[in-house]
Amino acid sequence: MQDKLQELTDRLYKEGLSKGKEEAEKILEAAKAEAQAIIAAAKEQASGIIKSAEKEAEALKVKVEDDLKMAGVQSIQSTRNDIENLISDKLVGSKVKDALKDVSFVKEILQAVAKNFDSQSSCDLSVVLPESLRGQLESYVTDTLAAELKNGIHVDFSRKIANGFNIGPKDGGYYISMTDEALTELVAGYMRPVSKKILFG
Repeated sequence: MQDKLQELTDRLYKEGLSKGKEEAEKILEAAKAEAQAIIAAAKEQASGIIKSAEKEAEALKVKVEDDLKMAGVQSIQSTRNDIENLISDKLVGSKVKDALKDVSFVKEILQAVAKNFDSQSSCDLSVVLPESLRGQLESYVTDTLAAELKNGIHVDFSRKIANGFNIGPKDGGYYISMTDEALTELVAGYMRPVSKKILFG
């Protein structure tokens, strides 16, 4: 009886142990499969993040390169413009200022412009001259020039004008600037293409 009981106990123990091992193996296999799935998903996600980061880095690199190229082109163009302006101002600016300090030259230009206005218009003219030339030009405008025009001419003097003059219809609401700044800009505008070709080909 004792032997049968021992045999039954051993058999139950072995069956329980076998079933435990089998369950443990199933749990272990399931855990391994789950772990592999997690690792695969993590690798896939990491790969996606890396690809996205590489794409963003490439786009940023292209943008930075384009911005640098554009900045370089703009810098070169700005430098060229500065050189052109410097040369134009040096060649033209000082010559125009010197010419407009010559009272006889100012009289000639003023007479030519006033007569041209006078021939095409039936209104009186208004001219603004530098205050510094009042003594040399006031009587010329009011007496000599006025006598040559069919319409009247009104003269003012301003400290805001260093050289040259502004002229236009007295009540016309506009005027033509013949100041050193305006003439320098006008002449330099014609010179710039020539100087650009000489300087930069």
